[in-house]
Amino acid sequence: MRCAKSSENQSPNTICAYRYVLHKNARMNRLLLTFLLMPMLAVAKVPDEEDILGRTMNTGSPYYYTSLRLRYDMGDSTLTDEDYHYLYYGYAYQEAYKPLEANPYVDRVLMLAAALNPDMPERETLEEIVSVGRDALKKDPFSPKLLNLMAFAYGALGDKEQERAYSDRMNGVMRAILASGDGLSQSSPRHILLFDHALDVLAAEGFSCGKSRIVSRSVEFVPLAVPYVVEGKKRKGFYFDFSRVYWNKPEGYTYKRDRTWQFNNLKPRVYK
Repeated sequence: MRCAKSSENQSPNTICAYRYVLHKNARMNRLLLTFLLMPMLAVAKVPDEEDILGRTMNTGSPYYYTSLRLRYDMGDSTLTDEDYHYLYYGYAYQEAYKPLEANPYVDRVLMLAAALNPDMPERETLEEIVSVGRDALKKDPFSPKLLNLMAFAYGALGDKEQERAYSDRMNGVMRAILASGDGLSQSSPRHILLFDHALDVLAAEGFSCGKSRIVSRSVEFVPLAVPYVVEGKKRKGFYFDFSRVYWNKPEGYTYKRDRTWQFNNLKPRVYK
């Protein structure tokens, strides 16, 4: 993968997040997205549930969830990686976190995006993506693909402030997930709040994925369509901790994952 040249204000130790390419079945529809830069993560910040619960529920803490979430929703550009760590994983303790509930707005947003011509997008469709996207984010406020589509739609509508705000949100969420583990072994998985977040992260790294498989009560393995070699070792896929998804699973519930939609074949562009 190649990254675009960083600007003077950007760290040289960066990896690329890419524009998503949306397809349903064999049909490809390109969506132009912002070019996002994320610093390389040297040390994993594995979520400590006791720490997260204590800090996000403490009204005197700088990571008190209500305050953090307000800043996030307002598009506060000063949110740090530490803030995003507590925002993302602290959401698992919020009443609104219901990962097993259907989110019909997501399918609607993806259908709108699939029919969109990214070179000549219709304003009406873009405005509908924004409207439906807001409803979808109420159920999944940290979805990388939804934040991505919102950034694209606002950018195409000429609202650079909102485009940047949604890009920053996506960037922060991606960094939080990537920081939680390298995903190269069952003992160092990346931690996610929803199964789809795993696919979004891998897509942003430029990987196409195969069908995942459960390897333990809390970890799944997502194979890559094409393995890659790092330091002489072949990497066939990544491990993700999905335990939070089932914390409050309804009795007798069986989850069936819809893999019709995927994001892959991502290419970089410079954010202007």
